[in-house]
Amino acid sequence: MGKKSSYSSSSISAWRYLQPRYYIKRPKRLAMVLIVCVSLTWLLYDRKSLSTGQQDDILKLKEEVTRLQNSIEDIKGHMKDSAESIQNEDEVNKFAKDIYVDEDPISKQRRDKIKDAMLHAWTSYETYAWGKDELKPQSMNGVDSFGGLGATIVDSLDTLFVMGLDDQFNRAREWVAESLSFDKNIEVSVFETTIRVMGGLLSAYDLSGDKVFLEKAREIADKLLPAWNTPSGIPYNRLNLAFGNTNNPGWARGNSILADSGSEQLEFIALSQRTKDPKYQEKAEKVIKGLHKSFPDDGLLPIYLNPLTGTQTGGSVTFGAMGDSFYEYLLKAWIQGNKTEAVAFYREMWEKSMIGLQSMIKKSTPSSFTYISEKLGNAVFDKMDELACFVPGMLALGSSTSGPGEAEKYLSLAEELVWTCYNFYQSTPTKLAGENYYFRDGEDMSVGTTWNIQRPETIESLFYLWRFTGNKTYQEWGWNIFQAFENNTRIETGYVGLKDVTTGKKDNMMQSYFLSETLKYLYLLFSPSSVISLDEWVFNTEAHPLRIVTRIANEEIGHAKEINDS
Repeated sequence: MGKKSSYSSSSISAWRYLQPRYYIKRPKRLAMVLIVCVSLTWLLYDRKSLSTGQQDDILKLKEEVTRLQNSIEDIKGHMKDSAESIQNEDEVNKFAKDIYVDEDPISKQRRDKIKDAMLHAWTSYETYAWGKDELKPQSMNGVDSFGGLGATIVDSLDTLFVMGLDDQFNRAREWVAESLSFDKNIEVSVFETTIRVMGGLLSAYDLSGDKVFLEKAREIADKLLPAWNTPSGIPYNRLNLAFGNTNNPGWARGNSILADSGSEQLEFIALSQRTKDPKYQEKAEKVIKGLHKSFPDDGLLPIYLNPLTGTQTGGSVTFGAMGDSFYEYLLKAWIQGNKTEAVAFYREMWEKSMIGLQSMIKKSTPSSFTYISEKLGNAVFDKMDELACFVPGMLALGSSTSGPGEAEKYLSLAEELVWTCYNFYQSTPTKLAGENYYFRDGEDMSVGTTWNIQRPETIESLFYLWRFTGNKTYQEWGWNIFQAFENNTRIETGYVGLKDVTTGKKDNMMQSYFLSETLKYLYLLFSPSSVISLDEWVFNTEAHPLRIVTRIANEEIGHAKEINDS
């Protein structure tokens, strides 16, 4: 796509808020957006040393100012009839001050490159795999990795929306409305379906206000609910959508996985908040409340849980595969509920887990890379998954809501760990990270499993650290990683992973989370902090932003009783 002038994204946002549903629901935000666009326009007009092309843009911008000013006057009439009106002009001015910035042209240029990457990935999927879960770019066909639920479409909805790819978003919306069906005799992962499909639909609803997404989210949630019908409340991890039959993978010996069972709360809580039906929240939250009763002082749990008894049945203790997002959701569920007393137990559990995390921190020799070890019983293993590279971002997010002493400690550890994660990338010939790394005395880090399947965790952490510190180093690291993806994984028919990061040998899969997470976090890394503000949104573990909604215990209990009595 051709380059657009730097006011385009603001104009797109303003235009979205000019649609009828926003007149009714968001008049305050509409006025704010229009004021921001006017302010940004005059800011650009006042800049010195403009090129000839930019001078031409100024004339268009002046016309845009006039149109937006007239629009504000027109919308005031709509706002008079709305129950929601602007009470305090200072609030509007503060919003405008926060969101409009003299944008770094390098960030704008890089964001456009990342948007082009998203468009290439999406167009390739649309051309060769439409309706399938994922694209196999080299063979140019689709594959149903998650039961045939159009995972890439649903996973990409919010990325398309945030990037302003409106035509693509509308085609995806049409497919969801007309073709997405859960009436299938297939067995699915409850966890993957929750975070990708349900999370993607809820995020699309929160961003667009289109109820078709909420209705579909409720449909799939109702299909998944039988997984929680266990004596302990800990869900089975696999379920047949047609019949509701449940089981756990054979390799888990009947056990449920910690990360799977403990990383479905954000989505089910969000659905209850938006539908006013408490059953979804109650099912998912029962898991955490049960674990809270006997939560250890170090906050660390093994990866296997018995769904019949609720007991811990062993396995490793890890912040990598099968443990990771349990700890992430303890913090994020607290943030999702707006940090009230009703969700204080989540924060309490998370802080205990951070004590346990400290006990697993080690340093390599000779370069003193900080890494997170793993435990199995009393044995310690000097191995760290790239998946565990979400931890620096989690620590940065936690530091933003901690007291001075704790905040500094969390942030310092986050900065040390993200340096290690960045070097997972820099230490290979392709500058892309392997799946895991080993730390042996005198050898620093050495790649273990050599594939790269387009994972987002390091980029996610760079995004959070950039947001909370403003240190442009994290942007530079992210850009280097993006260029490595471009140089090694972009082909004519999409993006692929690597079978081996030491040789660059390619695989034949474009992961749905490459569009949902990897490219979205890269795009946000070069966007103003007002774009998906962390004061208003919380990301699920698939990078789907969900609106923060205040939870108050007494109101929840009263509402639940009202539902049950009706």
